[in-house]
Amino acid sequence: MQTPLIEFRNVSKRFDDHTVLDNVNLEIFENQITTIIGKSGTGKSVLLKHIIGLLSPDEGTILFRGKPVHEMKKAEWDVYRSRISYMFQNNALFDSLTVFENIALPLRQTTNLRNREIMRKVMMRAQQTELFDAIRKYPAELSGGMQKRVALARALVTDPAIVLFDEPTTGQDPIRKNTILSMIAHYRRQFGFTAILISHDIPDVFFISDRIILLWDGTVAFQGSYEESTQLNHPMIDEFMRSLEGFQDKLTGLLSKQVFKTRYAMTFHRGHIDATVSAILFTVGVDLHAESYDAPLFETLRILGENINDYFAPLGGFSARHGRSQILTVLPRVPIADAGGLLDSFAELLQERALPEIEEMVQRSVGDDRCFTIFIKAGIMEGSSSEDLDALMSRAGSNQRTVAVYNCERGGRAA
Repeated sequence: MQTPLIEFRNVSKRFDDHTVLDNVNLEIFENQITTIIGKSGTGKSVLLKHIIGLLSPDEGTILFRGKPVHEMKKAEWDVYRSRISYMFQNNALFDSLTVFENIALPLRQTTNLRNREIMRKVMMRAQQTELFDAIRKYPAELSGGMQKRVALARALVTDPAIVLFDEPTTGQDPIRKNTILSMIAHYRRQFGFTAILISHDIPDVFFISDRIILLWDGTVAFQGSYEESTQLNHPMIDEFMRSLEGFQDKLTGLLSKQVFKTRYAMTFHRGHIDATVSAILFTVGVDLHAESYDAPLFETLRILGENINDYFAPLGGFSARHGRSQILTVLPRVPIADAGGLLDSFAELLQERALPEIEEMVQRSVGDDRCFTIFIKAGIMEGSSSEDLDALMSRAGSNQRTVAVYNCERGGRAA
């Protein structure tokens, strides 16, 4: 059995007469993205501060690689602490320092790097977080969203082994939220750190999370994958999932994944044992060498989602984002033969209406010095009551073809 990187055993924490963490048991594994969710006031931020050592439990034990933290010698604790970076919810920027100096601060305090190397690392992170033009400004001159990005760049500049993110996307618009989450996932893959997030950005955060921990009234109600959480028969899980039913995917304006699954299941529980549906799986791809330029991908997803909803919803179709860059549309009352014709008509609409908007967005967000291709693929398939969503998506994915392309080398739109 794999030893957890970080483990809480019967951890409790009180402030005066108020119990914030109540006999918490949880496991966090190395090289994963673990997201802590739950209602406000359930102890999520307090839990993070225990991991980094800003707080100590009143009862219970916290272990790192199987060793109790309180038994560590000073040298061991210093090594553990130096491997952790923390992005505070309130950013914790220094108003008297420029953006450059704020990002550089951990390098100056914890390393012996020369100024030239510090400058290289800071400028790289600034560009990846779209702060290059603000590098000489002070925090008070920045918007709340830009201040959040400064805090993110500072948390990542030391290439840490463990990064704790306390609401990393608070105050951001849907495009920027998904860009930041995508950046976290990309950096985790590239540098191999373990990410621990607190987030209210549901469902967006589920697309990058390997593991979900649900805190409920100071206790752990569930820990595991998001898919496992939806199948668990537990009152706390049921109540939390019901609270998600009103959530839309804020990026695309489509249904949340949970509501989509409910709608899908209902199509096969109306007395039609052999019920069938037509389904179309859309995939957005961006041919970029620098994966930090995610804005075009999410802008394209936003535009695609709006057009899908406008076109297919009046026909009884319902759609949701599945995965980071895919949208699945189900057409319950449309035969597969008719669905093919609808997809052809929709592809023409994308070329005529959506791609001009995508072209304008590309020029606005990344400028004229970056040349790349954005493509939209679609695969159509018939589903039935005997097939689950994952199998349906797999079949539709294997049947995809390109239906719209933006290519700057060809002057924008391409057939």
